[in-house]
Amino acid sequence: MRVTLSLLHLCRTLPYIGLVLCGDGCVSSVLALGASIICSKMAGLAPRQRAFCQIRPDAMVAIGTGARIGTEECQHQFQHSRWNCSALGEKTLFGQELNIGCREMAFSYAILSAGIAYAIISACNHGNLTDCGCDQEKIGYYDKGKGWRWGGCSADVAHGIRFSQEFVDAREVKRNARTLMNLHNNHVGRQMLEKNVRLECKCHGVSGSCTLKTCWVTLPNFREIGFVLKERYEQAVMVEAVRGRRQMQAAFLKLKTTHGYRKPAATDLVYIDRSPSFCEEEPATGSLGTQGRMCNRTSPQADNCELMCCGRGYNTFQYTHVWQCDCKFHWCCRVTCSTCTEQIHAYTCN
Repeated sequence: MRVTLSLLHLCRTLPYIGLVLCGDGCVSSVLALGASIICSKMAGLAPRQRAFCQIRPDAMVAIGTGARIGTEECQHQFQHSRWNCSALGEKTLFGQELNIGCREMAFSYAILSAGIAYAIISACNHGNLTDCGCDQEKIGYYDKGKGWRWGGCSADVAHGIRFSQEFVDAREVKRNARTLMNLHNNHVGRQMLEKNVRLECKCHGVSGSCTLKTCWVTLPNFREIGFVLKERYEQAVMVEAVRGRRQMQAAFLKLKTTHGYRKPAATDLVYIDRSPSFCEEEPATGSLGTQGRMCNRTSPQADNCELMCCGRGYNTFQYTHVWQCDCKFHWCCRVTCSTCTEQIHAYTCN
């Protein structure tokens, strides 16, 4: 998921290096060369994504940021589970994936798609991308029915959604069950972001009388999107692909039941394979296992040592936690603190 520091540095400095080396006459050539170098060094991109990168290298920093916040949110939501997204974010932009289409993979695709849309929208709002800014459709429009006027700088949500769809969905080329699953879950992630944007308003008038109110759209905290998608994960539905009448390729997904061809809801996360136990390392599925994972001996949740360690037992160790405490401010201008220590017992899975 992460764009490495060297790539970010290269992305930011190559255009300026080109200006110094050859002046205005060959700036476009240097920019094209810089984009080609950057995109060729980014592991894990599909061919269509690599082509996209060469056209829009300026957006890759925001895309990398979106992949990072999606990964970090995934790791937060599953920090106490056997599968904890730990492989995501390693080596490539999208990281190592599970090899089966289980519900955990459904969540990771949705949160990454939402994360990239979120980062693009944020970059537009801060003026970090040249082709977008505030939502132009919401500037100065007066809503008679609601009695307020659009004002401020509304987040250009539609642009971020389109951008994420164009880049993230470019990975899916083959028309099979896993591709349809991924595309559906990508869409759910973006849809949950779009449904959870906020409307903020400000009153204008004498003594705050609110004779006129202006409103604008802002992004929520991404943690909210994580919680919403975790709920979708808990309610994910198993599906299977149905082939079209005149083609061998998969045409659409249906719920895996005996009751006809009912399609999943647009807000359902979907999966095609049952999840493994994630107890042991399994290259065939991509499971990393839980050996060495921290667990909680007294927890009633999934991080309980018996559950996390799958009955293999666990090791106990002790360490000393040291921190500054009882800090006091002295006028003027000094802060003094005491040093506190605590002996902590911890447990790791065999």
